[in-house]
Amino acid sequence: MANKARELEVDTTVRQAVMLILHIMRNLRQSGMEIGSDIELSYPQILILYALLENGAATMGELSRWLKITQGVATRTVDGLVDKATTFSLSEMKALPSRTQITRHDCVEGWSAIGKWKGAKLSALLDMVHPKPEARFVVFHCADPMEANGASPYYESIDLDDAYHAQSILAYELNDKALPVQNGAPLRLRVERQLGYKHAKYVMRIELVDSFAKIAGGNGGYWEDNGYEWYAGI
Repeated sequence: MANKARELEVDTTVRQAVMLILHIMRNLRQSGMEIGSDIELSYPQILILYALLENGAATMGELSRWLKITQGVATRTVDGLVDKATTFSLSEMKALPSRTQITRHDCVEGWSAIGKWKGAKLSALLDMVHPKPEARFVVFHCADPMEANGASPYYESIDLDDAYHAQSILAYELNDKALPVQNGAPLRLRVERQLGYKHAKYVMRIELVDSFAKIAGGNGGYWEDNGYEWYAGI
């Protein structure tokens, strides 16, 4: 009887958790986000989300952002000064010519780490959209907000020389596994000739521009708007 009661309790929790996820997805759709129809959450994932909310460890907004960043947005946009503005699903991104590389990540704070990254060649993506002659920079708009109220989404930029460098990739794997959330899933920039803050995580949109003047603080990146150098070569 105890086991049966426990099964009923778990089933009830799962049903409540499923309703929670559906509620989050409905809110995202109403806010204008494009939600893929192929979202799949396992029972353990659903239970974890439910527990986080119930225990006060995460708010509805935080869970919504988690779902948007890791599961929900079906496409990434590539636009700006290009002849063929387009969108790519993550599956389509993975179908592009890829590169695997073992490199050292150097943080401006002084630490470093070595990892094996796999991702789509940024040069291959640019070749598909045909940058216009006046395009000078590639801007990466990200999903992660830098303020507690959800404002100031992270962004970064590189010039076309770095964009076409062989080691510049849009990574979706780390150490032979799907890129973890904490490392920027589902897609992050790897620009190996520069320091870590240039390696934008949670990439949602890629824009080609001739100037940063109309983007956020006008300096080409979140940290650059706060005093960091735009070029962070190593």
